[in-house]
Amino acid sequence: MSAPPFQLLQLDHVVLRVRDVAGMVGFYCGVLGCRVERRQDGIGLVQLRAGHSLIDLVDVNGKIGRHGGAAPGAEAHNMDHLCLRAEPFDREAILAHLQAHGVRVGEFGARYGAEGEGPSQYLYDPEGNLVELKGPPDVPADACAMT
Repeated sequence: MSAPPFQLLQLDHVVLRVRDVAGMVGFYCGVLGCRVERRQDGIGLVQLRAGHSLIDLVDVNGKIGRHGGAAPGAEAHNMDHLCLRAEPFDREAILAHLQAHGVRVGEFGARYGAEGEGPSQYLYDPEGNLVELKGPPDVPADACAMT
């Protein structure tokens, strides 16, 4: 088997099928610091800049979204999770920020990612998608543990 004629560089984008576009834009921009880069209202697409990557929000009732079937829900997820690299990674400050915005927080731990093992905080967006905030590699999770 030959090697591919290209090298993967980074996550380019992830597409989330959503029921409430405005609520999701509010969450990803207002809570996680993304910004709206482009809107294509005719097809029900909002593209958010997340560092070097994009998070595309597709309205399940829009032109593109209707092709995906039923809306995501408790028993019909549109993905397992997405991971966003975050720096600096001050767990206490992150948790305070998330709690101030009423975000449902999940498990914290050391997890492996694109840059190696490092601290990781799970949280849930308003439509129940699992989001991981990933800290820098080689920082022990216990160094980020709350005291």
